[in-house]
Amino acid sequence: MADAPWASRLLDMAELTTPMAIRVAATLRVADHILAGTTHVDGIAALAEVDPGGLIRVLRHLAAIDVLRATEGNHFELTDMGKELCEQGPGDPRSWLDINTASSRADLALVGLLDAVKIGRPVNTQDWSDLDADAELSDSFDEQMASGAAAKAPALIEGYDWSTVKHVVDVGGGNGTLLAALLKGRPHLKGTVVDRPHPIEGAKRKLAAEGVADRASTSAQSFFDPLPKGGDVYLLSGVLHDWNDADASRILARCAEAAGTEGRVLVMESLVEHGNIEASTTGMDLMLLVVTGGRAHSAEDLTELAAPSGLVLKARSALEPPHSLLEFTAG
Repeated sequence: MADAPWASRLLDMAELTTPMAIRVAATLRVADHILAGTTHVDGIAALAEVDPGGLIRVLRHLAAIDVLRATEGNHFELTDMGKELCEQGPGDPRSWLDINTASSRADLALVGLLDAVKIGRPVNTQDWSDLDADAELSDSFDEQMASGAAAKAPALIEGYDWSTVKHVVDVGGGNGTLLAALLKGRPHLKGTVVDRPHPIEGAKRKLAAEGVADRASTSAQSFFDPLPKGGDVYLLSGVLHDWNDADASRILARCAEAAGTEGRVLVMESLVEHGNIEASTTGMDLMLLVVTGGRAHSAEDLTELAAPSGLVLKARSALEPPHSLLEFTAG
C-alpha cells in the first residue's frame, strides 16, 4: 500500500525536511555567501556563525534537491534554482523564506494548526504589537506586503473606473506602495494612506520617491478610529482577511462612516469561490486560522459583514486571479 503512487505523493507533500532546509539556508544567507566566493562549508559556517557539522547536513540535502551542486572537498556551487535564494531586494524569495521575517514567522505558526482546528481560532492570537515594538520586523512585513501590492496595482488601476474619483483613501495601506502606483497610473487622483505610525514613515518616503507626494497625504492611526473624511473612495486591499468577523465589520463601518452617502468603499480580496478553489487562497486561510483569527471570505460573506453599517454591494469585478474587487455604497 505504501508503494502506491498516491501514497508516495502524499508523503512527499507532507514532509517537512526540505521546506525547513530551504528556510534555514535563506535565513543564513548561504546563497549570498557562495555567490560572493565562499564555497567551502567551513567558510560558509564561519560567515553564518553556525556549526559546520550541522550546516554540512543542510547543504548536502540542498544538493540532493538541486538547490546547490556539491563539488569536491565539501565545496558547493549554486544551481539556477539556488541563485533565487540570493538577495534581490525587498519582497524577494530569500526574504519571504527568512525565518526571522514576519511572513515566515506566520508560516511557521502552522505547526499549531491542529490546536487551532480543535477550537476554531488561534491558541494565541498574534496582534500588531510585535511589529510596533520591533522596527526591523515591521519593515520586513511592510516590504513583503509591498511586493504583493505592487503586483496587484496594475489590475486595480485598469480594473476600475477611476474617472469620477478625485480622492482615494487607502485604509491599511502600509508603506504607500499601492497608493503611489495608483496615483502614478491615474494622474488626476489625490490620495491618503492610513496605517500604523511606523509604516506611515515608510509611506512618506515612498510617496516622495515616486514623485507623488504633492498629491498625497498620510494619517498615522488605527483604522478602528474615525478615518479621514473627504475621500470619494475608501480602499481596503488585503485588509479584511486579517481580522475576525467582528473586527472586519468594524473596519467596514469606519469606512462607511467616512464615505458618507456619496462615497464608495472598495474591497480587494482573494475570494473563496464555490467550485473554484485556489491553493493560494486556501493556504492563506489556514495561516490566518493559526495566526490572526481572520479568514478568507466569499463575496456573500463580505456583503453580510458590510450590511450592519448600511453598505450594499453595488458591483463586483474579477481582477488578476485570484483577486476580485467589490464596490460598496450606502444603501
